[in-house]
Amino acid sequence: MSTSSNKHSNAITNNFESPFVKLKSINFGDCKWNSGFWAEKVKIAEDKMLPYMGDLLCGDIGHGLNNFKIAAGEKKGVHKGFYWHDGDFYKFMEAKMYVYGLTKNESILKELDEYIGVIGRAQEEDGYIHTHVQITEGVDRFENRKYHEMYNFGHLFIAGSVHYRITGQRNFLDIAVKMADLLCAYFMPDTKHYQRFGFNQTQIMGLVELYRTTKDKKYLKLAEKFINRRGTYEIKHDSTTLGYPIGDMVQERTPFRESKEAVGHAVLALYYYAGAADVYAETGEKALLDALDALWENVTGKKMYVTGAVGQAHYGASTNLDMIEEGFIDAYMMPNMTAYNETCANLCNAMFSSRMMAIKDESRYADIIELVLYNSGLSGISIEGKDYFYSNPLRMVNNSRNYDSHADVTESPVRQPYLECFCCPPNLVRTVCKSSGWAYNLSENGVAVVLFGSNNLDTTMLDGSVLKLSQDTEYPWKGLVKITVDACKNSAFDIKVRIPKWAVGSTLKVNGEATGVEVIPGTFAHINRIWKAGDTIVLDMPMEATLIEGHNRIEEVRNQVAVKRGPIVYCIETPDLPKDTGILDIYLNGNVLLEAVHKPDFLGGVTVVNAELLLRQGKTDEMYQAVSKPIFKSHKTQLVPYFAWSNRGQAEMTVFMPVVWNI
Repeated sequence: MSTSSNKHSNAITNNFESPFVKLKSINFGDCKWNSGFWAEKVKIAEDKMLPYMGDLLCGDIGHGLNNFKIAAGEKKGVHKGFYWHDGDFYKFMEAKMYVYGLTKNESILKELDEYIGVIGRAQEEDGYIHTHVQITEGVDRFENRKYHEMYNFGHLFIAGSVHYRITGQRNFLDIAVKMADLLCAYFMPDTKHYQRFGFNQTQIMGLVELYRTTKDKKYLKLAEKFINRRGTYEIKHDSTTLGYPIGDMVQERTPFRESKEAVGHAVLALYYYAGAADVYAETGEKALLDALDALWENVTGKKMYVTGAVGQAHYGASTNLDMIEEGFIDAYMMPNMTAYNETCANLCNAMFSSRMMAIKDESRYADIIELVLYNSGLSGISIEGKDYFYSNPLRMVNNSRNYDSHADVTESPVRQPYLECFCCPPNLVRTVCKSSGWAYNLSENGVAVVLFGSNNLDTTMLDGSVLKLSQDTEYPWKGLVKITVDACKNSAFDIKVRIPKWAVGSTLKVNGEATGVEVIPGTFAHINRIWKAGDTIVLDMPMEATLIEGHNRIEEVRNQVAVKRGPIVYCIETPDLPKDTGILDIYLNGNVLLEAVHKPDFLGGVTVVNAELLLRQGKTDEMYQAVSKPIFKSHKTQLVPYFAWSNRGQAEMTVFMPVVWNI
């Protein structure tokens, strides 16, 4: 087996040689945050998030490493955690790999080698590794898809590929390849019994990454086969589906190439779409791209919250009336208080958009990446880095959540120090740790500036020339971004600067003078010239706080507004209201100017928005009551970034508020 040896072989998603990708990933580590928002988050991840998570997963609470030790015969016990717990551990390891890639801390590499050693000893001779199946008596391979074998394998393939690219070591990659070869043996033949497996689609992304890493085309072929099988069989329960919903819930009712609507479990759906985008990047099949376009438009245009969150309901039905969990329901049906918005689903929304941006070379996809990163992704973890939300509602009224048998797993009024269903925390932490890898992409003759934040870029362009840039900004709190060319080739090339859709009225200057290029919100501004060291680009984005209203068909937010400033969505929490004021009794005074104030010592250092609220007086708890002109009491207070809510004890919160205007 050969492995990729190109100059860009350790990118997060190694699409350097993917023929149908227009924007290529930079090598991981070529860009490093040096100060500001994301530098601080990555440092917290290194110092607090990952050590704390390691204590959980390598101890008797999370039990993830213990499962591998039991499977390896090095410890006695039973499997603990959900069926997909192996995949959670692989994601935790992947986050560690990114920190190693940034720091070259040898102790991290040694720690990873210890984990890999245990995993390797747990792997069976033919390559199979799935601790629940291996440990649990009476359970056989691939007998029931609820065991999430494919999900675990996919994360193994991704983590093994990333580990090889960043460290140059084959020990983890060899484990992944051995498992992938066994998967090919089982699933490449058109065996009727196995045709409905693979509903949790992580293995598609993983197989494509293995193909990109090893150049073995059978992995790409199998990834494509998993897509081709969807929707080609009768939808009914059989021995392989017992214990889990079928149909739209698991993306099996409609063949992918005919799909136009996002349905079912949001994480399953978006991993599937991201995997299909990876396959398209290698094959260029138009039918795949047509479906991807339709699905992206449906997700972001009809089923996405203002925070970038997706997956409106814990329980419900698809438009085909299939039972669904944790996922998509009808278009524009967007409850606030019961919004599910699993952290993993939100992050998958960014992953899908990242792939679409690479394929299409369009800035609008990066707007979604940014929206998720600053809002519905980051809300999944506390500022300290040790407590987690699984679901991310847009409104919290104390004791209002629909608690059920899953309540201790997925829903709570405050973040939890451990989630039994632990898929979201390592997914979020690995995203924070790899965020610098999303900051830039390489274009045909230059570079695209995708995310803003103080950083240094030292990369090799597609033609082999060296490019060094530095970015200086206080984003997301201020809209001024300065990019300096530190080293570059002597001939002309492009620097494409993303102009966010919200950044109306932005200006772009080179060396203090107007560029003459169009600055259109929601697009890349293309600057082509002969650059030299010392040249500066200054992007100045106005950052007024803005009132956002929803589509007329979103009944849940009719006559209400949210407040957004730059990429940050704001909310009001009860700690900023008079005692005993309910979150449902507040109205925003739309006639009073919103004022942004930075508070470096508040909630980890954030910009708040000062506003005037009107507190409604005299309303009762009756379900319906007669009303005359309401009586309001004015209250001046602050709105806080949505990602930072629930860091001051249990609180009520809302993103959308009814608004009062003088008309």
